[in-house]
This record gives sequence, structure tokens and C-alpha cells, in this order.
Amino acid sequence: MGSGKYIASDTFMVGGYLWAIYFYPDGKSPEDNATYVSLFIALASEGTDVRALFELKLEDQSGRGRHKVHSHFGRTLESGPYTLKYRGSMW
Repeated sequence: MGSGKYIASDTFMVGGYLWAIYFYPDGKSPEDNATYVSLFIALASEGTDVRALFELKLEDQSGRGRHKVHSHFGRTLESGPYTLKYRGSMW
């Protein structure tokens, strides 16, 4: 697809807020040089200081392979959840 081009999920509701997932098969920025994929979760509804814990995984089509991309659930309590401050905020 090319660097910076993405596939967006439909929006979905969790915790009273709308969210979307953005997948960049060739990376988000030209520096990724199509070596990495980028995966983001984004706040899709209006809201301020929405705190969220999430886990992103990639799964192959056979269902046999699971590759954890990122998880908040292994973080220490002090580092806490991420705060998304406005519509379009991504991590």
C-alpha cells in the first residue's frame, strides 16, 4: 500500500466511548521504510482525558499464531493506563 497508508476498522463502542483501530501495513512514517507494520487504537468519540487499558494482538489466518504487539496489563500500577485527551488521539 505504501508508507502512511492505512486500513481503518469500523468504529466500536467500549466503556461508553467510540474507538477505531488503524493498521498501516507498510508503517506509518517513511522512516519505517516498509520494514515494520504500525497498529494504533484511536479515540473516535468526543471526550476528554479518557483513560484506557488495552492489548493489541496480531493473529494469523490459521488461528495458530498469536503475536502480542502491546499490552497495558503487564504495566506497573504507577505507570497506569494511557490517557487519550481528544477525538483522534492515538496510541
